[in-house]
Amino acid sequence: MTLPGWRDWLFSAKAFAAAMLALYLAMALSLPRPYWAMATVYVVSHPLTGATRSKAVYRIGGTLLGASAAVILLPLFVNAPTLLSLVVALWTGTLLSISLLDRTPRSYLFMLSAYTLPMIALPALNSPEGIFDLALARSEEILLGILCASVVSALVWPGKVAPIFSARIASWLGDARDWACELLQQSAAASQPMHASRHKLAADILALDQFISHLSYDTTSFAMVKNARELRGRMSMLLPILSSLTETKQALLRQQDGMPAGLSALMHEVAQWMASPDLGHIRREAPLLQRRLAALKQLIASGDSWQALLIAHGLARLQSLINLWLDCRLLQQLIAEEHPTFQWKPAYRHWPVGGTARHYDYGMMAFSSLQASVAIFLACQLWIQLGWTDGAGAVIMVAIASCFFAALDEPAPMMRTFLIWAVVSIALTTVLLFMVIPAAYTFEMLVAMLAIPFLLVGTLFTRPQFTMIAMMLTVNTATFLSLQGAYDTDFTAFFNGNVATVVGVSFALLFSLLVRPFGIELAIRRLRRASWHDLAETAAGRRLDDYTRLTARMLDRLGLLIPRLAASGNEQLPQVFNELRAGFSVLHLQREENAQAGPAGVAVQQVLDAVERHYRQALAQRQQPQADVRLLQCIDDALNQLLASGRRSDHHLLTVLNALVELRITLFPAAGSYAMAVSPPLPAGGSTP
Repeated sequence: MTLPGWRDWLFSAKAFAAAMLALYLAMALSLPRPYWAMATVYVVSHPLTGATRSKAVYRIGGTLLGASAAVILLPLFVNAPTLLSLVVALWTGTLLSISLLDRTPRSYLFMLSAYTLPMIALPALNSPEGIFDLALARSEEILLGILCASVVSALVWPGKVAPIFSARIASWLGDARDWACELLQQSAAASQPMHASRHKLAADILALDQFISHLSYDTTSFAMVKNARELRGRMSMLLPILSSLTETKQALLRQQDGMPAGLSALMHEVAQWMASPDLGHIRREAPLLQRRLAALKQLIASGDSWQALLIAHGLARLQSLINLWLDCRLLQQLIAEEHPTFQWKPAYRHWPVGGTARHYDYGMMAFSSLQASVAIFLACQLWIQLGWTDGAGAVIMVAIASCFFAALDEPAPMMRTFLIWAVVSIALTTVLLFMVIPAAYTFEMLVAMLAIPFLLVGTLFTRPQFTMIAMMLTVNTATFLSLQGAYDTDFTAFFNGNVATVVGVSFALLFSLLVRPFGIELAIRRLRRASWHDLAETAAGRRLDDYTRLTARMLDRLGLLIPRLAASGNEQLPQVFNELRAGFSVLHLQREENAQAGPAGVAVQQVLDAVERHYRQALAQRQQPQADVRLLQCIDDALNQLLASGRRSDHHLLTVLNALVELRITLFPAAGSYAMAVSPPLPAGGSTP
């Protein structure tokens, strides 16, 4: 771990200044709990100004929604404790489920409102007539903290999202370029490219979605946000293209004649072109490379042999790679420029990109929401039965812990971490509250005493691996201190409140361990099964209403799978890429099937039927089976029918040929070379034996 840099100290100083400003103003306005304003500053503060603004907007909405619900619901059910417990549990579970459905920073609005209701309503049970004043005061304190954090972040060395976003893009494109160059320059002696960056490319794309959301709060340029979304879509398409090109090259290297010298030389040129840092060179050379590619295709890919089909397929993938890389580099430059110097026109038009459809595991979302609701309801019942005076605090911590970590495959480890750092916060608060702060006679002395711990912990916010720990320490410590306008501390109340915190988090942890013993492996299996289901449905022609949504969902699922595979040490990554490529091939076949008349169309439909049976079998067996040799025969029959038609110049036929070649090398990588049959063509409406 390196020592904090000046940027770390700058952010910590800004957050601490905003927190002290919020605390001072809350005390000056005589708000009942000024420490909530201080804690809110650390909740919404972020090194990037756009992220601070977005969190501030969503926290305002979540606070007002939760507070309004508390004002409405508490008077209705105050005389029915069990019914009130049920209402609070259902509210929290419902809003949490909405939060899980929204995988953008906006989800924070719904998650906050989920636990704001119990946070405001439960402490007011003994005096329900004051619920409106309590909700109003809590909203004022939180809004004051948000205002202070936003103003300080915007006025004092604001951290722009755009430069950080540009740096992330450059890093991602660097990893993609390394994979592509290693692949294109790979010698015949190497069996597989060894570059490991491909394992994190899809996961990194998901992180870019968060930056794009924050970017809309950081810039007034709609064009920049639009370009960022276009770039994100094209970066996603690079993954299946590079994966397909990898397998195509391996298939060519396994042929008796090996890789043609002309194709190998062209691949080296494309690799050198991609590695060039000069954007002007990239733009000038792209059309020349495309012409070289077209000429080479006429020269060595015009036959009907399996090698000729593989070469034509590889050249088609190279063409897509060149167009995608040109688009990515131009969009990267447009995002980096404050005032764009050129107008971008897409070079890659082969497949729709930029869809926003996402994969949702509705079953696990419902389970997570139900888990939170049941935990809160049971905690409320224990509180009622025990008659514990400070039991409301325990129930609130159950709600917070259950909501914070509901989206995780294994919430228990993070709940355990939350508990540990809550105890550390209690220890730190005890020292400050009973040994340090009593010596503070003025607000300035109080600020000086709080500066050392809060400035030190604040430097951890800028390091992703420590952000959660820093959040827990600062927010919990600020809350546990319960600073008021005058020093008035009751050790008994302090002790009971902290015991309630530990009990609440411990209850949430134990309940999670009890009802959720499964973890990442189950999530991986469910993601794989969702992929098989989509592939089977697509092959059956039932998911063809929106190609953009289908492609976006397949790519999104890849991004969800890869970090889980890495965390579990699972070796299924090649199969996951294969399923993605199979999905694109099936979409191509479905889109172009109607353009194939007679026996060719029948043969293509038989391939689709066989693919559907293959993935239905995977769903039934709960594991991917070995592809049936009858599927290979269907693919070869379809190739026969298409090649026998003599329409090799037809665009639709070439698309179907490439899709069939892709399916063959994906599902049967070890199969022998395809040989054109000499038997008569399949009659229209016929079937394979």
